[in-house]
Amino acid sequence: MKAIVFAVAAALSLTAGVAAADEALAKKSACMSCHQMAKKVVGPSFTDIAKKYKGDAKAEERFVTVIKKGGKGTWGAVPMPPHPQVSDENAKKLAAWILSL
Repeated sequence: MKAIVFAVAAALSLTAGVAAADEALAKKSACMSCHQMAKKVVGPSFTDIAKKYKGDAKAEERFVTVIKKGGKGTWGAVPMPPHPQVSDENAKKLAAWILSL
């Protein structure tokens, strides 16, 4: 029983560490200039994005494209500017993190 509790605690700790690292990546990549975790700023909140695309198998791939090339019209009139400086690897991490919320 103690082994199970320890394994669950370790998994939760690892998940929290990954989530914190990915949130730090979002801050470093200027995502937080227009998005926040739970409230709309210029763009939608990350939690609203996650809710909208929950269960969409192609969402992560689409997010990578939007992060890198920008987008418009999905969430209103304000376009999301492109962020070509974000590497493909980091764009995938950010997309997966947003969808995990």
